[in-house]
Amino acid sequence: MDFSFENDNAFGVVEKIKPPSDYKVVLLNDDYTTKDFVVDVLRQVFHKSETEAVQIMESVHKSGSGVAGIYTYDIAHSKARITMEMARKEGFPLQCRIEKA
Repeated sequence: MDFSFENDNAFGVVEKIKPPSDYKVVLLNDDYTTKDFVVDVLRQVFHKSETEAVQIMESVHKSGSGVAGIYTYDIAHSKARITMEMARKEGFPLQCRIEKA
């Protein structure tokens, strides 16, 4: 969905204001990160239900990647960073990437 809003500025010129772009946080499969850890991250960081978290984890496991969520750039970047920090703390090599939605 693309919305734009018109706004009169001080000079009487109409400006179009677009909402920020959305970005996907994509989790990538590896041979070491446990399924349980991925589910925990999806629940804690991305606020997914148990059922949603398991579905996303299975997608990561079977297809090599899965979308954890769609957010504005700053939020997506923060969630990806938090995810990788949690993984490193637990000794897992889990990787995330951010893609324009």
